[in-house]
Amino acid sequence: MTQNRTYELLLRQLESILSMETDPVANMANTAAVLFNNLADLNWAGFYVLRADELVLGPFQGKPACVRIALGRGVCGTAAQTGQTQRVQNVHEFKGHIACDSASQSEIVIPIFKQGRVWGVLDIDSPVLSRFTQEDQIFLERVVGLFAQKTSL
Repeated sequence: MTQNRTYELLLRQLESILSMETDPVANMANTAAVLFNNLADLNWAGFYVLRADELVLGPFQGKPACVRIALGRGVCGTAAQTGQTQRVQNVHEFKGHIACDSASQSEIVIPIFKQGRVWGVLDIDSPVLSRFTQEDQIFLERVVGLFAQKTSL
């Protein structure tokens, strides 16, 4: 099965799950579980929610993580501050990277918007360098769009 076909099936699965619930915590938990258990070479998948001027840990799959991240700090804080997806091929080359898990080598963080403002981020880490491609980014941005559409943020 091609990666594109896998992504289409995962989007359909997520749409089905998310259409039955609007609670943000439940939808973050299920989205993180679907991604973590169906995408290869991940060691962390989860959410951070923006509270005032910092991101606060939300539901996730993987090892324990940093609980609070300041805006502009690390990959997550940069995505939240800029409102732009951050796809990092080698986290050790990212200035200010926060190493919650020393096994992480690459990372992608997608901002989640509510009424034109950043509400939080989807953060996914991999123990493999250059794990995330443009195709992954497009898919994960669609996941975040679906999440924001189906969830009461």
